[in-house]
Amino acid sequence: MKPIRTKKQVKDFFAKVEREYPPQIEVAFLLQDMSDAYNVGGLIRVADGLGAARIYASGKTPQPDDSPMIPVTSLGHHRRIPFEYHKVHEEAAKKAISDGWTLVALEVDEDAECCFDFDYPERVCFVLGNEQTGIYPSVYKHCDHAVYIPMYGKGRSLNVHVAAAIAAFDAVVRKRS
Repeated sequence: MKPIRTKKQVKDFFAKVEREYPPQIEVAFLLQDMSDAYNVGGLIRVADGLGAARIYASGKTPQPDDSPMIPVTSLGHHRRIPFEYHKVHEEAAKKAISDGWTLVALEVDEDAECCFDFDYPERVCFVLGNEQTGIYPSVYKHCDHAVYIPMYGKGRSLNVHVAAAIAAFDAVVRKRS
């Protein structure tokens, strides 16, 4: 094994990865009333790693230009992902739908499907709720589906941007039959 050290090696490596694991779907994210700028920055970094098309944000969700923590946590990736803010949560959901996205809530719900078994459509906007209260009914009613991540320990939740990374990377990379 040899660690990759140069920019050319990194570029060549990820070109090979993209040939072997081409994106299977297109993704975006809707951040509804997130309260922690570190979560937003982390999510932006995840979104860039996925090649996400856009981030919609609403309510109290911190924006990259308003919080110095976001550029630091995102390692500058906030400059690469279009970030669209809406004051009203429901307006963000409606805008994502009008842009052609299927809204999929990442939420614990009796009717939710395991994220690893779900058959994702071609254009998915993962809806992520507030860290304490989840997705509000005004946004949830616009979601076409809900998915969950199986959890086995005492804790029944993950940090929101970690959960988004798990579900979205599986959706983007998993080979379709």
